[in-house]
Amino acid sequence: MNLANSSQLPYSFRQTCRPNFIWADIETVFLDMDGTLLDKYFDDYFWEQYVPENYAKKHNLTHSEAHQHLLGTYKSVENTLQWTDLDYWSERLGLDIAQLKKEISHLVNIHPDVVDFLAYMENLGKKVYMVTNAHPKALQVKMDRVNIANWFQRLICSQEVGAAKEQPTFWHKLHDLLPYDKETTLFADDTEKVLHSAAGYGIQHLIHVAKPSSRLDPKHSLSFPSILSFRELMF
Repeated sequence: MNLANSSQLPYSFRQTCRPNFIWADIETVFLDMDGTLLDKYFDDYFWEQYVPENYAKKHNLTHSEAHQHLLGTYKSVENTLQWTDLDYWSERLGLDIAQLKKEISHLVNIHPDVVDFLAYMENLGKKVYMVTNAHPKALQVKMDRVNIANWFQRLICSQEVGAAKEQPTFWHKLHDLLPYDKETTLFADDTEKVLHSAAGYGIQHLIHVAKPSSRLDPKHSLSFPSILSFRELMF
């Protein structure tokens, strides 16, 4: 649910805004992966520390020099399919990005209460899909580690859809790939830009995950109901 007038509300209200729906009205549940189901610390560490470390070694740079260079490189393709395309980054950076992810896969962790929530969805008879921008190779590394794939009817990567979730065309293409009723669909994601894109398409029930990383303080949405844990949606 998009709170269209949230920008006019006091911050204290926006921060504590609660989800406003009943499960009887929901048929389909879309769940993001990184930051929503899984602790985003892995991805933050990977792109901000581990890739610069390996890039610095390859090009005889300091970590700081590599980090600064890569931040600009990342930003040049932000919110596009290339941003999460491991093959693209392997070619552009001259590093085996998928292999590097495997090397630190022990850092992949699932958020607390996620498995209980997925079991709750199964008990309610909901159709649950993972909808992620992650590249299929990254998805495989993570599912090998946390083993939650069987809870979903289908795992859908943006590469399969042909657009990133931030792009309005993603939702049109997803509907062609997987017909669903926008009025009875709930979508949870930790990225507000993605939620705004989904809202623009007409998805009725939208939830923001306010604590994507276990190492960072939560940041509540200014536009959408926020949760700290999926325990809050088990009602």
